[in-house]
Amino acid sequence: MANSTIEIFRNNLKYYRNKKDFTQDKLSEITGISSDYLSEIERGKKTPSFKRMLLIANALDIEVYKLFKPIS
Repeated sequence: MANSTIEIFRNNLKYYRNKKDFTQDKLSEITGISSDYLSEIERGKKTPSFKRMLLIANALDIEVYKLFKPIS
């Protein structure tokens, strides 16, 4: 079964965060988004607003669409 868009987003957030060698705390410092909230996003408990998605993408130095594109 194909991943849903939000599952792809969650997996890609974790992938790109780890690729940058950022902890959730480090990403929190850069974005101003609490590390608890980032953890809830990665666990599927919360869905971020588009504004927060942009903050995350900018901090990870990627274009926001990459958070939604399945990684091959």
